[in-house]
Amino acid sequence: MSKSKPLIDGAVDVRAGEEVDLARVGDHLRAQGMVLVGEPRLQQFPGGASNLTYLIRYDNIDLILRRPPFGHIAKSAHDVVREARIMQALRPVYPAVPEIYAICEDVDVIGAPFYVMQRLVGIIPRQNFSPEMNLDAPRTRQLCLNVLDKLIELHTLDPAQAGLDTLGKGEGYVARQVEGWSKRFRAAHTDDVGNFETVMAWLEAKQPKQEVAIRLIHNDYRFDNVVLDPQDPLKVIGVLDWEMATLGDPMMDLGSSLAYWVQADDDMFMLGSRRQPTNAPGMLTRREVIEYYGAKTGWSVANFDFYEVYGLFRLMGIVQQIYKRFKEGNARNPVFATFGPFADYLGQRCERIMAASSL
Repeated sequence: MSKSKPLIDGAVDVRAGEEVDLARVGDHLRAQGMVLVGEPRLQQFPGGASNLTYLIRYDNIDLILRRPPFGHIAKSAHDVVREARIMQALRPVYPAVPEIYAICEDVDVIGAPFYVMQRLVGIIPRQNFSPEMNLDAPRTRQLCLNVLDKLIELHTLDPAQAGLDTLGKGEGYVARQVEGWSKRFRAAHTDDVGNFETVMAWLEAKQPKQEVAIRLIHNDYRFDNVVLDPQDPLKVIGVLDWEMATLGDPMMDLGSSLAYWVQADDDMFMLGSRRQPTNAPGMLTRREVIEYYGAKTGWSVANFDFYEVYGLFRLMGIVQQIYKRFKEGNARNPVFATFGPFADYLGQRCERIMAASSL
């Protein structure tokens, strides 16, 4: 299959004010032993709302550079060095992670920490599959299973194999997440959105006594964070965006992923929020995903209602934080005006699952 423009994500001209000093980056990389041939060309990937991602092209190699956004940021936010070190440690036991070539903590080089990694040239699934991928329903189903298998592979990995068994606090993860997202939602609450105290009380009361397991979790596992082989679009060759990875309960990770999983028979409000092709003919439904995950891992999914409600509530918290910033004039994208009704909708979905749950 050809690597045509509709299939491969392309970089564009760098946004004004977000340039990178290529000479200083090149000097740093050569000091690490990299061989770089020719004059570098800089472009930027337009997607993403967190760390900035650039393409640096030399005659002999294409590189990806990641750095935090410009301006003042909290010390713990956008920690690209942490992200790079996780990927560096994980790659020997989880080869879908791109290779890290260099990590720079010296802010004097380009004004912020950064890292440089391998460029994986492939297909990143967005809202809809490209027709050029030639995906009928059976092939779409197989791709769906392959993407889920990459998450299961991560969740069944022993963190100690990668030397990442001290990455996070681990035990107590569920309670910390319920408490943390409840606190964040209350802090971001606006009068035109329900308070959903019933949802927070339910999560507090129904949380499991202990984690299913303590494993590496990605915390943002979606179709647009995987890379597919252009020659074989059913094959996953990369998993991107490890900024929020930590140690925790893998069921919570699956619940978070399913909050974004819009299936073909969802209502119009949910279908209108879709950002990945999970409604395509052949895709598994959320229930089928849960059952497949349980069968493959051996972990019981009998009480998955808690994790599903948690995932929706977590997304509701994210959406509500953005909506509050919009209402206060600190975020100007007009799309954010719809985030209040969307937060309400997510809370109502939580309540419907709670009402039908046997927990």
